[in-house]
Amino acid sequence: MVKYNTSPDEGNVLPNLLGITDEQLLHQSELEGFLYAAMYLSERLSPDTRFDARYICNIHRLALSHLYKFAGKYRSVNMSKGGFVFPSAIYIDQAMTELERDFLNKLPQTYSDTDTLIRDVASVHAELLFIHPFREGNGRTARLLANLMVQKQGYPPLHFEYITDTHFTEYVCAVQSAADRNYRPMEEIIRKIFSVNTSPITPDK
Repeated sequence: MVKYNTSPDEGNVLPNLLGITDEQLLHQSELEGFLYAAMYLSERLSPDTRFDARYICNIHRLALSHLYKFAGKYRSVNMSKGGFVFPSAIYIDQAMTELERDFLNKLPQTYSDTDTLIRDVASVHAELLFIHPFREGNGRTARLLANLMVQKQGYPPLHFEYITDTHFTEYVCAVQSAADRNYRPMEEIIRKIFSVNTSPITPDK
């Protein structure tokens, strides 16, 4: 579990509905929740699926409602990591409204080329990670959304395991670049991940 500095001192293990006090067990329970959310949402993808702020909150709720009361709700604490400060909690509603207006609402239902898809996935992914709207599970929520975006177009899930320790600093810098609405660094990362994917699932893609 990636550690963040927050306004309250909660320690390494977040208070949770299951009373788990072991960090590894909590991480495993979170992972199982995201696997369930991925399966549930993938099975319900359709050409009419629209990704918006409510959909993102639903990803988070499906994955973590068995653990946290805050599942599906925007964070109320300020967060930072490695000296980088994420947007203040009081601005999350506004930031997510802007994400929806400037990016999500403009996503086409279908793509005629993969370059445009990659650019859109990268910009949404970087923006969502930069906003960091939730108390926990932001990275996994953003990665699941990216996977659902490409799966909707008939592609398999992205190989985010490409982002190993060697590439993690590059990944973090790409997220930070979103502060200036510079999505090229994230686009390069998504393009590399996309390149190791197989061909689209449907033969006519």
